[in-house]
Amino acid sequence: QVQLVESGGGLVQAGGSLRLSCAASGMIFSLQTMGWYRQAPGKQRELVAAITSLGITNYADSVKGRFTISRDNAKNTVYLQMNSLKPEDAAVYFCSAAWGTKVDWGQGTQVTVSS
Repeated sequence: QVQLVESGGGLVQAGGSLRLSCAASGMIFSLQTMGWYRQAPGKQRELVAAITSLGITNYADSVKGRFTISRDNAKNTVYLQMNSLKPEDAAVYFCSAAWGTKVDWGQGTQVTVSS
């Protein structure tokens, strides 16, 4: 059974940092394209960052230079290092795992940024 469990969310002041983690199980992790998405109240879910099985990354323009996605295949875990956080980064952050047409999602972790 596929499981994606996010952790690391919380409350941080603007300008601060958080590191999100997503632990995966029930899949061949190294083959997955892993992603972080976010959804703020009243808005659509949007891609924040993704990393392929080969380690190729891409980022939303709004987070380039501030966020870094990485993965540890030995730990079946993907990370999102978030620096210089802004109030507009506040959202529920979701981890995703994609392989072919199959996409699995975690339950999400809340990130709140106070100004």
